[in-house]
Amino acid sequence: MILSPSLLSSDFGRLADELAALEAAGLSWVHWDVMDGTFVPNITYGQPVIAHLRKQSRLFFDVHLMVERPERYLHEFVDAGADMLVVHAEATPHVQRALAEIRRLGVKSGVALNPHTPLSVLDYVLDDTDMVLVMTVNPGFGGQSFLPASYRKIADLRAMINARGLSTLIQVDGGVDPSNTAQLVRSGVDVLVSGSAFFKFPPYAERLKAFEAAANSVL
Repeated sequence: MILSPSLLSSDFGRLADELAALEAAGLSWVHWDVMDGTFVPNITYGQPVIAHLRKQSRLFFDVHLMVERPERYLHEFVDAGADMLVVHAEATPHVQRALAEIRRLGVKSGVALNPHTPLSVLDYVLDDTDMVLVMTVNPGFGGQSFLPASYRKIADLRAMINARGLSTLIQVDGGVDPSNTAQLVRSGVDVLVSGSAFFKFPPYAERLKAFEAAANSVL
């Protein structure tokens, strides 16, 4: 299990300190929710912020583009220091092209699905992605409650990946906390994104242990 804390719930006035604290606590990934005010209502941070903080962190930058037509910005986010770019299937008519371009630029590729989006949209792009992000809330706001229907979707996605003999990661984002971690891992999740349920419960090293203990309970 990989825990990727979402900076959307961190202290925006102390982002450099937050990244340093995550590293010190033993985290290896961090999740950047990039929002454009069009695909989702809110606006967060963009390439300049990521580029500035890339110089100060060795964490794996997991960049989730909640952006219309994300193909316009892929090169800029890679230049800014993203290690993985995740685009929404709903945000572009050219999902395969975007995924292929991300890989051509030398970073990991991911595709995100909103809660209502069926897994069938992955039929012809699953081989082109390193990770599928299953949104377990509607995107755009932090602190929402987990949607229980997501468990079946995750299990169906894990079966699809296994049937093809792929090593594609499954990530979930929305309402994730230690109380549902075991069931998520049991359903087939590899990467957990947690925002308020992580950052609101310092110290971070102890919170990481709580997630790990829940994940390990299914082994």
